[in-house]
Amino acid sequence: MFAFLRGELVTASREEAVVEVSGIGYRLHISSGTSSRLPAPGSPVLLYTHYHVREDLQQFFGFLDEEELQLFRLLVSISGVGPKLAMAVLSGLSVGEIQEAIVSNRPETLFGITGVGRKTAARIILELRDKILKIQPASAGKSVGPGAPLSSTQLIDDAVAALTTLGFPKASAQKVVSKVLEAAPGLSVEELVRTALAAMHNNS
Repeated sequence: MFAFLRGELVTASREEAVVEVSGIGYRLHISSGTSSRLPAPGSPVLLYTHYHVREDLQQFFGFLDEEELQLFRLLVSISGVGPKLAMAVLSGLSVGEIQEAIVSNRPETLFGITGVGRKTAARIILELRDKILKIQPASAGKSVGPGAPLSSTQLIDDAVAALTTLGFPKASAQKVVSKVLEAAPGLSVEELVRTALAAMHNNS
């Protein structure tokens, strides 16, 4: 609905900014990264926006660049991750650091952020890894080239790591993941984990 707001920055804190546009003040929730890069109050500013609406709440979220906005929208697309938690993630790490943690399958980097537990970190990586790899921004996955396929060993390692983070025993995870990949070698990491999860739940 709203792509961006261009106006004068009235006030800004670590979590909020007020931008005046044609005599109307818009309050936007922002990450600490955006906050640290805002100009001084009274200066012109352009913030890309996400408009969040619930029955009892309407909120603007503002971002200095489209890359941060895109990552925010990917985060809130995950079940259990709302705008507040997504902003906490963006405030805890830079966009590049988040992308690198997801692409490199490092949940421990994410669950150091307030509000992000082990299972949430694993879910973020599981659901966003393939999407981040497809987007392939320059800052993400320095060791993974655009479109570079993962080896079967890397696929198994990544899938097993995701399952063990979710609480499954490593030996059981390795056995099921290997069996699933043998039956369907063309699966992505996300598809592999989802199929293995279904198999493990059916066997429990």
